Amino acid sequence: MVTRLLYLTRHAEQDLSEPSGPGEPDTGLSERGRRQATLLGERLRARRFAAVHHGPLRRAAQTAELVAKSLPDVPVYETELAGDHLPHDTDPAGLPPAYVEFLTQFSAAERVDGPRVTADAVRRFAGPVAEGPAGGEPVRELVVTHSFLIAWLVRHALDAPECRWLGMNSHNAALTVIRYSAAGPPSLIAVNDVAHLPPELRGTGLPPDYLV
Repeated sequence: MVTRLLYLTRHAEQDLSEPSGPGEPDTGLSERGRRQATLLGERLRARRFAAVHHGPLRRAAQTAELVAKSLPDVPVYETELAGDHLPHDTDPAGLPPAYVEFLTQFSAAERVDGPRVTADAVRRFAGPVAEGPAGGEPVRELVVTHSFLIAWLVRHALDAPECRWLGMNSHNAALTVIRYSAAGPPSLIAVNDVAHLPPELRGTGLPPDYLV
């Protein structure tokens, strides 16, 4: 088995000035988001990636497209596994009121379908790989996704209680990196790394009371 280095990033900042409705359920990136994605690609340029995976929503697809410009010859795949899903049908009993209110907004279908897709994502990405490059170099994959999946994979790597995906927030275009090897449990290398972003591009996507 070959070590996998899984690079996770939340899509860059979404353009919320565009109208959103039944005919346009998703919007792309803001100008600031495009800068974030471009800088993320430049940060990763020196690394050898096996693939870039992204969810189907426009903000994830556009982020992956801009990042991939710095990663020539790396295949880019759209996959529902990197989509924006409820990762776990968490029982709200005993949780703080804010979490209870948050969890009750999801439909019965979302509480079934989201965890199913997320479990498939764990099987696909959260572990070492059977084969890799010659010389024992780890397999690097980048997944451009959403905050929920990143929170779930971090929780999974730490073997934390299932409810602990709640309250874990990702910066737009930040890097979280998890190492999976056959030698032991997953290793959390980085969380919310924004070293590639200048101060004015950091902190987007976080709760409004966050202070940079």
